[in-house]
Amino acid sequence: MSHLRIMITGGAGFLGSHLCERLLDAGHDVLCVDNFYTSTRRNILHLVDHPNFELMRHDVTFPLYVEVDQIYNLACPASPIHYQRDPVQTTKTSVHGAINMLGLAKRTGARILQASTSEVYGDPTVHPQQEGYWGNVNPIGPRSCYDEGKRCAETLFFDYHRQHGMPIKVARIFNTYGPRMLPDDGRVVSNFIVQALEGEDITVFGDGSQTRSFCYVDDLVEGLIRLMNSDEAVTGPINLGNPGEFSISELAEKVVAQVGKDSKVVYKPLPVDDPMQRCPDISQAKDVLSWEPTVALDEGLAKTIEYFRTHL
Repeated sequence: MSHLRIMITGGAGFLGSHLCERLLDAGHDVLCVDNFYTSTRRNILHLVDHPNFELMRHDVTFPLYVEVDQIYNLACPASPIHYQRDPVQTTKTSVHGAINMLGLAKRTGARILQASTSEVYGDPTVHPQQEGYWGNVNPIGPRSCYDEGKRCAETLFFDYHRQHGMPIKVARIFNTYGPRMLPDDGRVVSNFIVQALEGEDITVFGDGSQTRSFCYVDDLVEGLIRLMNSDEAVTGPINLGNPGEFSISELAEKVVAQVGKDSKVVYKPLPVDDPMQRCPDISQAKDVLSWEPTVALDEGLAKTIEYFRTHL
């Protein structure tokens, strides 16, 4: 991979900041584009003085005119608390954002990768989820702004690919965790860690039997980079996530054990359309990208807890 000019939308977010770091380490020029709606400058402060790093405050719902070789389109609030705060803007970010970034890629001849989501599968009726599954999504619920926005973005990517022959990549990202998650984003890993560190009760929605798979951020970033630089015939969508499946109750126990406080678990009603099971089938990623996660949940949790200990 030669020296490239790479743009990351949502580059100051949790995933984006780790991706910026990795690409700078690999010797590329990185343009980080973010409107700071749910991200923070703190995530990329240590990169600002890097000679190959540039930061631009910009909202992807407006067109952007820059010269780049690759585009990672990560811009979008990704936790229910944040994407439901302004659902119309969430849909616009996914749909107008995709149109604007695809337009830029078309003009510059850049490769473009869409950070899609396991939420395109909705509350799945098949398990684990394979890329060929079309999903079971409520189009008019409180989560639809995100789920349907991301589904529409995938549609746009494949239509640009068919209509204009553009080189596209679509990654369906499953639950990812690690340092630089927002403490208040309402996601289960950060919620549990913050509650445990502060000695509060751990809140589990539902009876705790629902399952999730948790992928450490370094593994996920490796998968995104491999997908972006894979053969042009590989468009995806490709699942990226950790197939190890844990119940929410098991996760709560692991966090309490590692934090070493005596928090107790309390149960609350499950939110609307919250999926019962979420687990990726990653045989395609193994096959096509030679990628699979290497960081076990206990190891990743230890690193994440350490981050929150120093940053809370």
